[in-house]
Amino acid sequence: MSDRSIAIVDDHPILMEGIAALLKRWGGFTVDATGNAADDIVSITCAHRPDDMIVDLGMAGDVFRAISDALKLAPAMKIIVFTASTSTDDAMRALDAGAKGYVLKGSPGDNLIHALQAARENDVYISPSFATRLIGALKEKAREQQKASCNRLNVREEQIIRLLLCGKMNGEIARELSLSNKTVKGHMTSLMAKLNAHTRLEAMIAAQRLVAGASLPTVTRFGL
Repeated sequence: MSDRSIAIVDDHPILMEGIAALLKRWGGFTVDATGNAADDIVSITCAHRPDDMIVDLGMAGDVFRAISDALKLAPAMKIIVFTASTSTDDAMRALDAGAKGYVLKGSPGDNLIHALQAARENDVYISPSFATRLIGALKEKAREQQKASCNRLNVREEQIIRLLLCGKMNGEIARELSLSNKTVKGHMTSLMAKLNAHTRLEAMIAAQRLVAGASLPTVTRFGL
Protein backbone atom coordinates (compact mmCIF):
# COMPACT_ATOMS: atom_id res chain seq x y z
CA MET A 1 0.00 0.00 0.00
CA SER A 2 1.38 3.40 -1.01
CA ASP A 3 1.96 6.14 1.56
CA ARG A 4 -0.72 8.79 2.03
CA SER A 5 0.37 12.25 0.93
CA ILE A 6 0.03 14.91 3.60
CA ALA A 7 0.47 18.67 3.93
CA ILE A 8 1.20 20.63 7.10
CA VAL A 9 0.13 24.27 7.46
CA ASP A 10 1.37 25.94 10.65
CA ASP A 11 3.24 29.17 11.30
CA HIS A 12 5.65 27.54 13.78
CA PRO A 13 8.52 25.97 11.76
CA ILE A 14 9.87 23.93 14.66
CA LEU A 15 6.45 22.46 15.34
CA MET A 16 6.07 21.56 11.66
CA GLU A 17 9.40 19.74 11.81
CA GLY A 18 8.20 17.86 14.88
CA ILE A 19 4.98 16.78 13.16
CA ALA A 20 6.91 15.65 10.08
CA ALA A 21 9.30 13.64 12.28
CA LEU A 22 6.37 12.02 14.08
CA LEU A 23 4.74 11.02 10.79
CA LYS A 24 8.02 9.63 9.47
CA ARG A 25 8.50 7.60 12.64
CA TRP A 26 4.95 6.29 12.46
CA GLY A 27 5.23 5.42 8.76
CA GLY A 28 2.64 5.41 5.97
CA PHE A 29 2.76 9.16 5.27
CA THR A 30 4.75 11.36 2.90
CA VAL A 31 4.87 15.11 3.57
CA ASP A 32 4.34 16.73 0.17
CA ALA A 33 3.93 20.39 1.10
CA THR A 34 4.03 22.87 3.97
CA GLY A 35 2.64 26.35 4.51
CA ASN A 36 2.29 29.00 7.21
CA ALA A 37 -0.88 30.97 6.48
CA ALA A 38 -4.57 30.35 5.84
CA ASP A 39 -4.22 31.10 2.12
CA ASP A 40 -1.69 28.27 1.85
CA ILE A 41 -4.42 25.78 2.72
CA VAL A 42 -6.16 26.54 -0.57
CA SER A 43 -3.05 27.01 -2.70
CA ILE A 44 -1.54 23.72 -1.51
CA THR A 45 -4.84 21.97 -2.20
CA CYS A 46 -4.83 23.30 -5.75
CA ALA A 47 -1.19 22.44 -6.41
CA HIS A 48 -0.77 19.12 -4.62
CA ARG A 49 -4.18 17.58 -3.84
CA PRO A 50 -2.85 15.83 -0.68
CA ASP A 51 -4.79 12.99 0.91
CA ASP A 52 -4.59 14.65 4.33
CA MET A 53 -3.81 18.08 5.70
CA ILE A 54 -2.91 19.17 9.24
CA VAL A 55 -3.68 22.84 9.93
CA ASP A 56 -3.31 25.26 12.83
CA LEU A 57 -5.94 27.89 13.63
CA GLY A 58 -3.62 30.62 14.90
CA MET A 59 -2.34 31.79 11.54
CA ALA A 60 -2.77 34.87 9.39
CA GLY A 61 -6.02 34.83 7.45
CA ASP A 62 -9.41 33.14 7.82
CA VAL A 63 -8.56 29.51 8.48
CA PHE A 64 -12.19 28.39 8.78
CA ARG A 65 -13.09 29.76 5.37
CA ALA A 66 -9.89 28.32 3.90
CA ILE A 67 -10.79 24.85 5.22
CA SER A 68 -14.24 25.10 3.66
CA ASP A 69 -12.90 26.40 0.33
CA ALA A 70 -10.19 23.72 0.18
CA LEU A 71 -12.69 20.93 0.76
CA LYS A 72 -14.89 22.25 -2.02
CA LEU A 73 -11.89 21.86 -4.33
CA ALA A 74 -10.90 18.44 -2.95
CA PRO A 75 -13.86 16.84 -1.13
CA ALA A 76 -11.96 13.59 -0.48
CA MET A 77 -9.13 15.34 1.37
CA LYS A 78 -9.16 14.93 5.16
CA ILE A 79 -8.31 17.98 7.25
CA ILE A 80 -7.22 17.70 10.88
CA VAL A 81 -7.04 20.84 13.01
CA PHE A 82 -4.02 20.80 15.33
CA THR A 83 -4.28 23.79 17.62
CA ALA A 84 -3.71 25.27 21.05
CA SER A 85 -7.23 26.73 21.07
CA THR A 86 -9.53 25.19 23.67
CA SER A 87 -12.47 27.32 22.51
CA THR A 88 -15.54 25.18 21.85
CA ASP A 89 -16.69 27.83 19.36
CA ASP A 90 -13.47 27.37 17.39
CA ALA A 91 -13.94 23.60 17.45
CA MET A 92 -17.53 23.82 16.25
CA ARG A 93 -16.59 26.26 13.49
CA ALA A 94 -13.77 23.96 12.36
CA LEU A 95 -16.05 20.92 12.28
CA ASP A 96 -18.77 22.90 10.50
CA ALA A 97 -16.18 23.89 7.89
CA GLY A 98 -15.49 20.21 7.26
CA ALA A 99 -12.52 19.32 9.46
CA LYS A 100 -12.42 15.64 10.45
CA GLY A 101 -10.48 16.10 13.66
CA TYR A 102 -9.70 18.59 16.40
CA VAL A 103 -6.48 17.78 18.23
CA LEU A 104 -5.05 19.98 20.96
CA LYS A 105 -1.39 20.86 20.92
CA GLY A 106 0.17 19.41 24.02
CA SER A 107 -1.77 16.17 23.61
CA PRO A 108 0.15 12.90 23.28
CA GLY A 109 1.54 12.46 19.78
CA ASP A 110 -0.60 9.42 19.13
CA ASN A 111 -3.71 11.66 19.29
CA LEU A 112 -2.70 13.15 15.96
CA ILE A 113 -2.09 9.73 14.46
CA HIS A 114 -5.44 8.46 15.77
CA ALA A 115 -7.13 11.50 14.23
CA LEU A 116 -5.60 10.76 10.83
CA GLN A 117 -6.61 7.11 11.07
CA ALA A 118 -10.17 8.02 12.07
CA ALA A 119 -10.45 10.54 9.22
CA ARG A 120 -9.39 7.84 6.76
CA GLU A 121 -12.48 5.92 7.87
CA ASN A 122 -14.58 9.10 7.57
CA ASP A 123 -14.95 9.36 11.35
CA VAL A 124 -14.43 12.46 13.49
CA TYR A 125 -11.77 12.48 16.21
CA ILE A 126 -11.55 14.92 19.12
CA SER A 127 -8.74 14.98 21.69
CA PRO A 128 -9.95 12.99 24.73
CA SER A 129 -9.16 15.84 27.13
CA PHE A 130 -11.47 18.14 25.15
CA ALA A 131 -14.19 15.75 23.99
CA THR A 132 -16.55 15.95 26.97
CA ARG A 133 -16.46 19.74 26.95
CA LEU A 134 -17.17 19.90 23.23
CA ILE A 135 -20.07 17.45 23.44
CA GLY A 136 -21.54 19.56 26.23
CA ALA A 137 -21.23 22.69 24.11
CA LEU A 138 -22.87 20.97 21.14
CA LYS A 139 -25.76 19.84 23.33
CA GLU A 140 -26.19 23.35 24.67
CA LYS A 141 -26.13 24.78 21.17
CA ALA A 142 -28.76 22.29 20.05
CA ARG A 143 -30.89 23.17 23.10
CA GLU A 144 -30.67 26.89 22.41
CA GLN A 145 -31.41 26.60 18.71
CA GLN A 146 -34.09 23.97 18.84
CA LYS A 147 -37.43 25.26 17.63
CA ALA A 148 -40.85 24.25 18.89
CA SER A 149 -41.65 22.84 15.47
CA CYS A 150 -38.90 20.28 15.93
CA ASN A 151 -41.17 18.41 18.31
CA ARG A 152 -43.73 17.82 15.56
CA LEU A 153 -42.02 15.24 13.41
CA ASN A 154 -44.02 13.03 11.13
CA VAL A 155 -43.87 9.23 11.35
CA ARG A 156 -41.28 8.89 8.58
CA GLU A 157 -39.02 11.50 10.17
CA GLU A 158 -39.23 9.73 13.53
CA GLN A 159 -38.28 6.45 11.82
CA ILE A 160 -35.27 8.09 10.18
CA ILE A 161 -34.16 9.73 13.44
CA ARG A 162 -34.26 6.41 15.31
CA LEU A 163 -32.12 4.78 12.61
CA LEU A 164 -29.78 7.78 12.59
CA LEU A 165 -29.28 7.37 16.33
CA CYS A 166 -28.41 3.72 15.73
CA GLY A 167 -25.50 4.86 13.57
CA LYS A 168 -27.13 4.08 10.21
CA MET A 169 -25.88 5.91 7.14
CA ASN A 170 -28.25 7.11 4.39
CA GLY A 171 -27.91 3.95 2.29
CA GLU A 172 -28.66 1.71 5.27
CA ILE A 173 -31.65 3.85 6.24
CA ALA A 174 -32.96 3.58 2.69
CA ARG A 175 -32.75 -0.22 2.79
CA GLU A 176 -34.35 -0.44 6.23
CA LEU A 177 -37.32 1.69 5.18
CA SER A 178 -37.52 0.50 1.55
CA LEU A 179 -36.90 4.00 0.26
CA SER A 180 -34.62 5.36 -2.43
CA ASN A 181 -31.35 7.01 -1.45
CA LYS A 182 -32.64 10.22 -3.00
CA THR A 183 -35.76 10.16 -0.81
CA VAL A 184 -33.74 9.58 2.34
CA LYS A 185 -31.37 12.40 1.40
CA GLY A 186 -34.38 14.68 1.00
CA HIS A 187 -35.72 13.70 4.41
CA MET A 188 -32.27 14.26 5.96
CA THR A 189 -32.04 17.74 4.45
CA SER A 190 -35.47 18.57 5.87
CA LEU A 191 -34.61 17.10 9.27
CA MET A 192 -31.35 19.02 9.56
CA ALA A 193 -33.25 22.23 8.78
CA LYS A 194 -35.87 21.42 11.44
CA LEU A 195 -33.19 20.54 13.96
CA ASN A 196 -31.23 23.66 13.00
CA ALA A 197 -28.19 21.44 12.55
CA HIS A 198 -25.32 22.08 10.15
CA THR A 199 -23.59 18.73 10.50
CA ARG A 200 -24.68 15.13 10.96
CA LEU A 201 -23.16 15.19 14.45
CA GLU A 202 -25.25 18.21 15.50
CA ALA A 203 -28.36 16.53 14.03
CA MET A 204 -27.72 13.42 16.11
CA ILE A 205 -27.33 15.42 19.32
CA ALA A 206 -30.49 17.43 18.64
CA ALA A 207 -32.34 14.23 17.73
CA GLN A 208 -31.45 12.69 21.08
CA ARG A 209 -33.62 15.27 22.78
CA LEU A 210 -36.58 14.25 20.64
CA VAL A 211 -36.39 10.50 21.14
CA ALA A 212 -36.88 9.24 24.68
CA GLY A 213 -34.18 6.87 25.83
CA ALA A 214 -31.97 7.42 22.77
CA SER A 215 -28.20 7.25 23.27
CA LEU A 216 -25.35 8.62 21.22
CA PRO A 217 -24.00 5.83 18.94
CA THR A 218 -20.32 5.32 18.31
CA VAL A 219 -20.24 6.52 14.71
CA THR A 220 -17.71 9.19 15.57
CA ARG A 221 -14.54 8.87 17.59
CA PHE A 222 -14.25 11.42 20.33
CA GLY A 223 -11.00 9.90 21.53
CA LEU A 224 -12.92 7.92 24.14
